[in-house]
Amino acid sequence: MTANSTLATAQRSLGDPTIRYPLWPALTMGCPQTSTATISYPVEVDYAYDSVDIALFDPGYAAAHAISPSAGIERWAPLLPPLNAPSLGEGGTPLIELEPGVFIKDESRNPTWSHKDRLNRCTTSAALRAGASGIVVASSGNHGAAAAAYAARAGLRCVVFTAEDTPPAVDAFMHAYGAVVLPVPVADRWPLMHKVVEDCGLYPVSNLTTTHTGHAFGAEGYKTIAYEIHADLGVPAAVFVPSGYGELLYGVWKGFAELRRLGVTGAVPRIFACEPAAGGPLSAAVREGVPATEVAVGPTDAYGIDCSVGGYRGVVALRESGGRPLLLSDNELHAAQRELASSGLWAELSAAAGLAGLRQCGDMEGPVVCVSTSSGFKDVSVGLHTSEPVPPEWAEVRRRLRSAGIDA
Repeated sequence: MTANSTLATAQRSLGDPTIRYPLWPALTMGCPQTSTATISYPVEVDYAYDSVDIALFDPGYAAAHAISPSAGIERWAPLLPPLNAPSLGEGGTPLIELEPGVFIKDESRNPTWSHKDRLNRCTTSAALRAGASGIVVASSGNHGAAAAAYAARAGLRCVVFTAEDTPPAVDAFMHAYGAVVLPVPVADRWPLMHKVVEDCGLYPVSNLTTTHTGHAFGAEGYKTIAYEIHADLGVPAAVFVPSGYGELLYGVWKGFAELRRLGVTGAVPRIFACEPAAGGPLSAAVREGVPATEVAVGPTDAYGIDCSVGGYRGVVALRESGGRPLLLSDNELHAAQRELASSGLWAELSAAAGLAGLRQCGDMEGPVVCVSTSSGFKDVSVGLHTSEPVPPEWAEVRRRLRSAGIDA
């Protein structure tokens, strides 16, 4: 299957779905007709849904069409933007039953250990189609690492404007792929991105607008999470999603909405947005009844979803699915992270927000899925703590074992 297998036809405004744009060029600053100085409306990709062969969702489809597992999300190419960039084998992550009726979609199994690989396969593809020599991104973590990897795979340069307090492990990750990593104050990242786009001709693969719109093609990659959950489980009662700007939230909802539209399923799960209580722009937008808003952000260890600005995609996903936003304390996030670790799943603190959201809601009729977005390797505390050396005498080893609750 090739990039030409896509059934993508156009870009459509979420601000006014009657407004359509050609598929190319991909819009990197939202809908120019409906956006204002204070609210930016995203666009989404539209498809020739009447031409979709629903056998795409049959278990044997990939084998019948000679699609290798190493092709990654190309398994779903008809319902994705053109995939011009080479794959790193993204997608196909496991769905793990944590307890009866509760499943973890473990996105840390992607090539750069996060869900952002799905997005960057799509956005890097757009950069290649545009003839760009490189890409530029603003990110303090997963997005920057994934962008650097997919740029390297595609033979493009990558510039990452990152935060000054980016975890050392994440910084090393981005450098490993040859990215130009520029730590700057957070508020300066987006103006500097604009300058790189304007003066250097690099292609933007993260947000450039007042409220979040992001790249038109990015959230499309996240739909494949919904397709995979359906293939493994059917339609769950609810999906709990760690949420920052709301792109992942929207992508998961849209994937399930497409399955219903195509007649593959008859329902869409409720989608819950799981945000740190230190910020929560989506919760604020829903509470205030506005498309998107900006909030003050307090201290939190969940740096991956610690956003001051939201976007309209998240509002759409919650409204259309009958879901709601949840605000989570760092204590709730750490408890969920420990629970995952006790079952053998090492999640970044931000990634544990899905499970933390479920625990805050209490028992739900299942099945339910909690998306875990990335590896604990990327947390702020990684590399800061080491085990205390133990003298090699049995008495001291036994004391340490006993202090850990092990009979010796």
